Amino acid sequence: MPMNISIPQAAGVLRTAKRVLVVGCSGGGKSTLSLKISEQFGLEYLSYDRDVRWLPGWQVRDREEQRQIVTQLVRKDRWVMDGTTVSTFDLRLPRADLLIWVRVPRKVALSGIARRVFGNYGKVRIDMAEGCPEQLPDREFLTFIWTFETRMAPRIISGIDRHGPTVPVVTLKSHREFAELLDT
Repeated sequence: MPMNISIPQAAGVLRTAKRVLVVGCSGGGKSTLSLKISEQFGLEYLSYDRDVRWLPGWQVRDREEQRQIVTQLVRKDRWVMDGTTVSTFDLRLPRADLLIWVRVPRKVALSGIARRVFGNYGKVRIDMAEGCPEQLPDREFLTFIWTFETRMAPRIISGIDRHGPTVPVVTLKSHREFAELLDT
């Protein structure tokens, strides 16, 4: 069972944390929150999408190569990394001082995707690999978001139990709670 802590407790951990992992559904605000944490606490921002998963032209990097990159990245002393890929929890969670789980309602995630596409269509976002411009979401991606809680949450919990049972976990269910964490 994850070691859940309150937002005020998480704010205390965040003040001294060297390595923070941010997970959750696409469109929920992981990258935005991670960038704010990076700026506020002087941690290097690492994006799973940009630095590990994607190659130009929306080509997925080989899984073994992804693991090699993650192995190198997590050796760094100070970072905040966003990305929910559970298959690398064994590498990332043991190095994390805090896990932030962005667990917003699906309508918030879907509206986040809509805002992201509207504001960035055709451009490469700061958290995305070169050569991967923002595009319209396809049915598969929208289904992933719609079913995230039922399909992915159990895998996330299992991954935490297996690879980070002593890592404190704070769950943020709204953007107001993002602000509360950063302002506390």
